[in-house]
Amino acid sequence: MRVLLWHVHGSWTTAFVQGRHEYLIPVTPDRGPDGLGRARTWDWPASAREVTPEQLRDQDVDVVVLQRTGDLELVREWLDREPGRDLPAVFLEHNAPGLEPGDGPVPHTRHPLADRDDIPIAHVTHFNQLFYDNGRAPTTVIEHGIVDPGERYTGELARAAVVTNEPVRRGRTVGADLLPGLAAVAPVDVFGMGLAGLHERYGLDPGRVALHDDPPQAAMHTELARRRVYVHPVRWTSLGLSLLEAMHLGLPVVALAATEVVEAVPAEAGVLSTRPDVLWDAVRTYLHDEDAARLAGKAARAAALERYGLPRFLSDWDALLEEVTR
Repeated sequence: MRVLLWHVHGSWTTAFVQGRHEYLIPVTPDRGPDGLGRARTWDWPASAREVTPEQLRDQDVDVVVLQRTGDLELVREWLDREPGRDLPAVFLEHNAPGLEPGDGPVPHTRHPLADRDDIPIAHVTHFNQLFYDNGRAPTTVIEHGIVDPGERYTGELARAAVVTNEPVRRGRTVGADLLPGLAAVAPVDVFGMGLAGLHERYGLDPGRVALHDDPPQAAMHTELARRRVYVHPVRWTSLGLSLLEAMHLGLPVVALAATEVVEAVPAEAGVLSTRPDVLWDAVRTYLHDEDAARLAGKAARAAALERYGLPRFLSDWDALLEEVTR
């Protein structure tokens, strides 16, 4: 099957293109949001190939995976086809409601495709499916899949690891305001993109909080596995792939009990709570009890492999793509 999709979410796409299809990835001269092309920091197979908008007109596209409302217009413009009518389509919804401008208040957020019944919406979590008003659009849930980085946990550094992108801009949404409380009980390493200004914004001591801005994925996995505990302070988001990657690596988890996290992280894999003081106590415990940290990390890895393994993810997507192209 020839599948058209834009490179929007690198980690998610890395898993998706491991399947058995041919994946057409638009590329434009500026490699902007509408034509980012192949990933440069993730390992993608040759079956994921770049195509220009001009080349797309000559491609026999079987199905398009839409991820932004603007993709609808790009299909019309570049392929002269109407998604859902002339071209089978699925709308992949990455986000929890209320994260994008114009979403409206949660839990009344109406999905942009709610008034259509010709394009199914594939949510990445059951939480997202539940909290969106999907209207008359058919919906399904295909939970994340992770390319297994392997059990690499050593926990040799008695430090907490956090992964977040643009925490200064996103602030309370990703729990950036909770970092001072975490730093008071543990030295912290923050990995991610757009970290500039984080120390200044939240009064963080550089001696307690080290920033690792935009690390390559493989290098980040290696460094995460050396930290004693993974902390997920996010208040409102879809289920972070970095959390699932940390679980695959074998790190114990300390996380806010919010959104889909309560389904993804079993009790034996770490500590979930809506109380920061409970979370910080758990961080202290793992810093000082290496055996407890390792046992929780093994449980985290087992749970992640069972629920978010790549074979299940690819099989679910095959079934949906076959359904919409019948």
